[in-house]
Order: sequence, then structure tokens, then C-alpha cells
Amino acid sequence: MNRKRFLKCCMAGAAVPFIPTALFSSELPNVLILGDSISIGYTLFVQELMKGRANVYRPTFPDGKPENCAGTTKGVENIDRWLGDTQWDVIHFNFGLHDLKHEDPETGKATKNPKDPYQADLKTYKKNLKTILGRLQQTEAQLIFATTTPVPNKLVSPLREPETVVRYNKAAVKIMKKAQIPFNDLYALTLPKLTEIQRENNVHFVEAGSKLMAEKVVEEIISFL
Repeated sequence: MNRKRFLKCCMAGAAVPFIPTALFSSELPNVLILGDSISIGYTLFVQELMKGRANVYRPTFPDGKPENCAGTTKGVENIDRWLGDTQWDVIHFNFGLHDLKHEDPETGKATKNPKDPYQADLKTYKKNLKTILGRLQQTEAQLIFATTTPVPNKLVSPLREPETVVRYNKAAVKIMKKAQIPFNDLYALTLPKLTEIQRENNVHFVEAGSKLMAEKVVEEIISFL
């Protein structure tokens, strides 16, 4: 599957094969990327850029398809499985974009109704994020938290408000600073260029956006290798 088709399928939420482009070696450091579909979009580019420098992985299903790490609720439930028994040198992670979307309280399905609650309200988000962070710290890997990328407007479906991203990022950064965990500010990186690199009325990015983020992710990872 070529890169354009891979990214198109990711943005559409389709299930696609995850084809690593890096040459994995037992002599190279191991890097784990945890995150939602935004990170799925830039993982392939990170692998390419890190080829020969590090083995870059992300959670995948047994059939090789990339797994969307979604929100902190799923993160708390699955973090042990994602970490496995690999000795990680660097873990680049993000949670937030799913936490702040509105969901029907009865069905759990995402909605466009601003009166419906968030998947994880801010208090729950902070609690879950601290739990995930605590588990990640046990690995003794170098941790890097990535801020949640911007929501373009209130026309996105499911509903996510731009101002909510700011509040959740602010809370997350405060937690990371207290724990002395460096953060990769992908929000600040992409915000000025949204009209060029983000899909219209969509939280996902075009290929140029994924490449831009990949370069920043690699820059951060290399600084700790």
C-alpha cells in the first residue's frame, strides 16, 4: 500500500495494513509512539526518518493494522499491553483528542450535541493521564508528551470545540512540568498553518501536515538518543 492511500484510509477511519518502512535491528534503540489517528498519520514518516537510528514502533493488531490508542480511558485499560515486555528507550505519547469529544451518555457513541458530556471530562482526563504517566515512568524510558493538535472549528464531527483543546493541553502540560517530562508542542507547531496542512472541517491532516509533525517528533526523539 502506498503512502497516499495509507494516509487516505487513516483519515477516513478505514482499516489498513500497517507496513513498517524502517529496517529493525536489535542493535538500535527502541522507540514507542502512542497516540490516536493523528499519530498514525505521522508514524510512517517517523520510521522513514529514523531508519538506521532507531526502531520505531506503535501499537498494532495481530493482523498488522495500526491501533488507535484513542483517549485516556482506553489508555488506562491497555497501557500494559501496549508496553509489552520490550525495553523502550524513548516513548512519545499523546492523549486528549478523544477525551474531549462529546458522546451520548447512554450509547457511548460520539455526537454533535454540545449538551452531551465529554468522553472524559477534564477531572477524569487529568486522573487518567496521571495513571498512564505513572505506568510509563516505571519503564525508565525517556518520555516525551505531545500536546493535542488543534480542532479547526465547531463543524467537525463528532463535536470537539477548539477552546476545549486549549484547556486540556494546559492541564496536561501542567502535569508534565510537575513530573519534569518534556513535551512536544504539536499544537503550537500546527496552529499557524492549519489552512494549509489540515483537512477542511476535519481534525485530521493532509500528508504535508503529517510530514511536518513527523520532523518535529524525530527532532525531539533524537535529542534524547
